[in-house]
Amino acid sequence: MAVKIRLKRIGAKKSPFYRVVVADARAPRDGRFIEELGNYDPMSKKFVVDGDKALAWIKNGAQPTETVRSLLKKNGVLK
Repeated sequence: MAVKIRLKRIGAKKSPFYRVVVADARAPRDGRFIEELGNYDPMSKKFVVDGDKALAWIKNGAQPTETVRSLLKKNGVLK
């Protein structure tokens, strides 16, 4: 099973807000997920994530999307 760390949109129209989740790659964007790791608010540039859980998932083979990877790098979770 291919597992991805990606963003799940939960915000209202023209007011985006995302949750950082671990999900099966075949699941829809806002569908079923395995675990929630944090959240991201692009309006206020606020990013909160459990870095230990994210690194554990990456070590177990989960692939972060490009957006999540850049956010993790900016916040010092990934090197």
